[in-house]
Amino acid sequence: MGPDFEIERELGGLVAGVDEVGRGPWAGPVTACAVVLDPMQVPDGLNDSKKLSEARRDALAMQILRVADVSLGWASVEEIDALNIRQATFLAMRRAMDGLTTPPTHALIDGNAIPPGLSCPATCVVKGDGRSVSIAAASIVAKVRRDALMKELAVMHPGYGWETNMGYGTAKHAAGLHHLGVTQYHRRSFAPIAKILCG
Repeated sequence: MGPDFEIERELGGLVAGVDEVGRGPWAGPVTACAVVLDPMQVPDGLNDSKKLSEARRDALAMQILRVADVSLGWASVEEIDALNIRQATFLAMRRAMDGLTTPPTHALIDGNAIPPGLSCPATCVVKGDGRSVSIAAASIVAKVRRDALMKELAVMHPGYGWETNMGYGTAKHAAGLHHLGVTQYHRRSFAPIAKILCG
């Protein structure tokens, strides 16, 4: 059983699904997405983005952008280092919510923590991208957009494997850090990067 529209239907009104991608990587921003789906135009096949192939995610993201109110929010590496990753994720989620065309009446937040300062009431949904199609849609768009950015950054900074690891801490990424050093897109507050900078 995949996600459905049941939670949204029970709440009524305009319900936004909110998810993030990029909390764990050593490099790149954290990205959040808020999606308000039209219950009459829910794309088929929505699911947790991690359970979908890249091609399927890309196709679904295009569909979602056509039929839904979608907003992305980003928190930069500098903001991650200044605030910590948890607070930066909350910031990205608030930015995503604030960018929706029509303010929602309720937000469904993937995970177990509600960002402070949201413009509407919110409910946490643990493993929400497998339960709510709105959260699943948000997870797909967030991942597709962040992956695209990391592939662009990989062209500018080859040798770290960002085109495939998306900034996560892989052996290739570690080797790149060892041979090439730290870039402006690395999170200096994260232990593997801080260790290199401290020598």
